[in-house]
Amino acid sequence: MDEKKLKFNTKTIHGGQHPDKAYGAVMPPIYQTSTYAQTTPGGHQGYEYSRSANPTRTALENALASIENGKFGLAFASGLAAMDAVIKLLNPGDEVVSTNDLYGGSYRLFKQVFEKYGIKFHFVGMQDADTIATYINENTKLIWVETPTNPMMNVIDIEGVSQIAKKHDVLLAVDNTFATPYLQTPLDMGADLVMHSATKYLGGHSDVVLGALVVNEKELADKLYFIQNASGAVCGPMDSFLALRGIKTLHVRMQRHCENGRAVAEYLNGHSEIDKVFWPGFETHPNHGIAKRQMNDYGGMVSFIPKSGNKKDAINIVEKLKVFTLAESLGGVESLAGHPASMTHASIPKEEREKSGVVDGLIRLSVGIEDAGDLIADLEQALKA
Repeated sequence: MDEKKLKFNTKTIHGGQHPDKAYGAVMPPIYQTSTYAQTTPGGHQGYEYSRSANPTRTALENALASIENGKFGLAFASGLAAMDAVIKLLNPGDEVVSTNDLYGGSYRLFKQVFEKYGIKFHFVGMQDADTIATYINENTKLIWVETPTNPMMNVIDIEGVSQIAKKHDVLLAVDNTFATPYLQTPLDMGADLVMHSATKYLGGHSDVVLGALVVNEKELADKLYFIQNASGAVCGPMDSFLALRGIKTLHVRMQRHCENGRAVAEYLNGHSEIDKVFWPGFETHPNHGIAKRQMNDYGGMVSFIPKSGNKKDAINIVEKLKVFTLAESLGGVESLAGHPASMTHASIPKEEREKSGVVDGLIRLSVGIEDAGDLIADLEQALKA
């Protein structure tokens, strides 16, 4: 079977996967073990200690590489653990150009953990890729991109940023959590690394916390494998099994997420009590043309601001929702609602949040795969209340 010729819907189920060698199990067994018997010191069957490698984790990593059209996959204890490994490629004095509108945990990791070790971060609006070049100097080693961004749904031209990165010999990493490889494959557009919080759409069932990296270059992969093993931020075999199971239905789930996301976005956009709706599928979206070119659809994430624009009304709305659950996270089969300023992005100072549009009145929705009519009726009753 030539996996390169497989379509995405087939890759999610078969990509990088083979029946277990011991008994032919179709699903990789959960190898719930910390260590492995050796016939002589250093003589083992490919596994010696589960921090370094575990067969269940290997199966997941192979699947991750396959669906992202990459060669090497790495699975971590969380998305932030995966990001942590990427930043550990750098040295004191190095600089990073990052999306200014990004997940609050990413900002916190950059500013409050790594900046004190002498790594400098620039947070830049990347809707026009050409603006990035003005922040690049001889110390720049990495460009960090989220697209669509969290929570403002800005779209960044991956291919355009890649051309800038290559011109200056800088690594390009893309957080593909919101889009998933169902919608876009950044490695095919010139990225060096793809990161996922696999807790979200890849796992898809709100039952596992896990992170992922996918790369094409062996030298880069070897560096990341070393950091992963040395730092120990690995996921366990049960989590690996759950994430792999989630990937097998990614394509059918994403299709419904996109359908429902469109229905909810269009409903909100036509509602008299809503001021602004942020969703890349609108032709009025500033970078809709880029989204149309680099994405296969527009996803299930929608953000909006009620007409009053104040925090009190935003909180009242999310508290009144009944089908949507008020909770952190996103990308599960169930619909979730959140108030970024006091939840996912609370770690970003208010002044910095508002520069990128994350105002106190903003609400973020992760539109699940329930009946779209029920979701719209739930929003209607919450807005009326």
